[in-house]
Amino acid sequence: MSIKVDQNKCTGCGACIGTCPVEVLEMKNGKAAYKGDGCIDCGACVSACPVEALSL
Repeated sequence: MSIKVDQNKCTGCGACIGTCPVEVLEMKNGKAAYKGDGCIDCGACVSACPVEALSL
């Protein structure tokens, strides 16, 4: 499974990036983006997002 980022909701605050233990998120064009394989479905980024732009 992988993280899904709702680009319409994402404000680009970066809160999710610092919480990901496997570093699969990055900033792309001012928004959070999933880099690819490696997500462990821990939900840390989902919990950290203040605008609920991330989902598993």
